[in-house]
Amino acid sequence: MVKWTAFPHAGDYEFDAASLKKSWARLHQGDCEPCPKDAQVLEAWVLFHNGEFQKAFDTGVKAGGAGITVANKAASIYANYLEPKEKTKLELFMEVATRAEAQQSDEPKNANAYYWQAYALGRYSQGISVAKALAQGLGTKVKTALEQTIKLAPKHADAHIALAAFHAEVIDKVGSLIGGMTYGAKKDVGLSLYKDALRINPESAIAMIEYANGMVMLEGDKKMKEATRLYEQAATSNPLDAMERLDVEMAKAELED
Repeated sequence: MVKWTAFPHAGDYEFDAASLKKSWARLHQGDCEPCPKDAQVLEAWVLFHNGEFQKAFDTGVKAGGAGITVANKAASIYANYLEPKEKTKLELFMEVATRAEAQQSDEPKNANAYYWQAYALGRYSQGISVAKALAQGLGTKVKTALEQTIKLAPKHADAHIALAAFHAEVIDKVGSLIGGMTYGAKKDVGLSLYKDALRINPESAIAMIEYANGMVMLEGDKKMKEATRLYEQAATSNPLDAMERLDVEMAKAELED
């Protein structure tokens, strides 16, 4: 495998198995992933939270079972934030979606098997253009997988964010009428889902960022001031691990632009 781009703040996060267990509930408030009993899977999560995304991926794949979830999360977060080549990024997202779909067959009640399929297909769709992705039927797949995630894990804040983003992106690209009739996308549902995500996980920088983006997509420039305030809140939040750090740094970069 090609060597992945390193996390730019290596060494800033130094979890071990014991300290990760103590922080597990806070770190996984967004995805409702249960703390693993398997030592190898836990090690993969330690690597993930410390920003060793490629090692986390490899360790998770080797562990199998619950390790597939950490492998998919590591590949997705890496692809989204750190992979410089667009082609490689899209390939990684499609590999995640394929693995997650296979995981659903093995573990039909695993909420994150559906979530990581949806996340990967959603990011892939943004990469090829949302309009093109909708024409390929990916929008329906994303929506169905996210609704299943929330059905299995009602407090899955990240799935609420992603489903809200689905509603916002579809309406932004094809309008309220076609978005509603063809894809079931609704402005009020999207806004409500964003609010639910922040209520479930109020410290989430990514929830603030996505809500800000969605608010402007759904309600226009009149919400720019409120969106900027959310970005500022995200930029000043305290990241507990490598993934949260990437979210915070993204908010800072957007504000500088």
